Amino acid sequence: MPRPQQPAEKPEAMSLLGKPLYRPPVPEANRAKMEADAKAAFDLASREPSAENIIWLGRRTAYLGKFQEAIDVFTGGMRLYPTDPRLYRHRGHRYITIRNLLRAQEDLERAAELTKGQPDEVEPDGQPNARGIPTSTLHSNIWYHLALARYLKADYAGAADDWRRARDAVKNADNLVAASHWLYLSLRRAGRDAETKSVLDPIRADLDVIENTSYQSLLLMYKGERSAADVLAAAAEGASGSAVRYGVSAWHLANGQRAEATKIWDRILAGPDWPSFGFLAAEADMARASGR
Repeated sequence: MPRPQQPAEKPEAMSLLGKPLYRPPVPEANRAKMEADAKAAFDLASREPSAENIIWLGRRTAYLGKFQEAIDVFTGGMRLYPTDPRLYRHRGHRYITIRNLLRAQEDLERAAELTKGQPDEVEPDGQPNARGIPTSTLHSNIWYHLALARYLKADYAGAADDWRRARDAVKNADNLVAASHWLYLSLRRAGRDAETKSVLDPIRADLDVIENTSYQSLLLMYKGERSAADVLAAAAEGASGSAVRYGVSAWHLANGQRAEATKIWDRILAGPDWPSFGFLAAEADMARASGR
């Protein structure tokens, strides 16, 4: 009997459910520009290997789905700039992507140590939003990703504390709704329901949210101002859709409706966007539910 044909490409990661995860396809409409940006970043970092240029090379590499290669780029940068927190922040993010949560937490905790007492800075977007306005900072991203690593490991109390730090690090509507969404879920999972009211109080439908409208819609659902059915019906495909679906699933789970949550996890995990945070969280919950 012939052996099944194996993909020529090696997997970028193994899922928390033990399945190989292969490089996600780059949208054809953006492929040429993204590949050109990555080549330009490589050429610049080769000529001028500053920390900034190395970071952009790692980021552009990761945007093409080459997560292991991006980690190698950041690791190489650390040999030259061992105290630059940005390298640890970005490598930590990509360790989350490939499901190495322990290494991610170590990197992000190191980044937090290196920024202690230091002024914050706006983090430029590699894939700008519709207005071209960056909405996050170095400090907020360190705490945000560290909180995510803790959440995926079921350290909900620790995740809540770090998402509160992420929320408070920068004052804009996009950061508010993104961090508050995860903070709310972490508090529910940690059994700290009494603290959720203060999280939801600042959330309104008229907030000037540029890119994180999926998180805003979920928070309005948590407040009782929108129904789960309406929020799910409006969910798009891709990462933002997975974020919405996961939020609804986690809300069902927190309210004791495990069967409803499991159905939505199945829907998310059938999709291709495995690097997204909603997919990751659904995978982590499903892995725990199946005893992994």
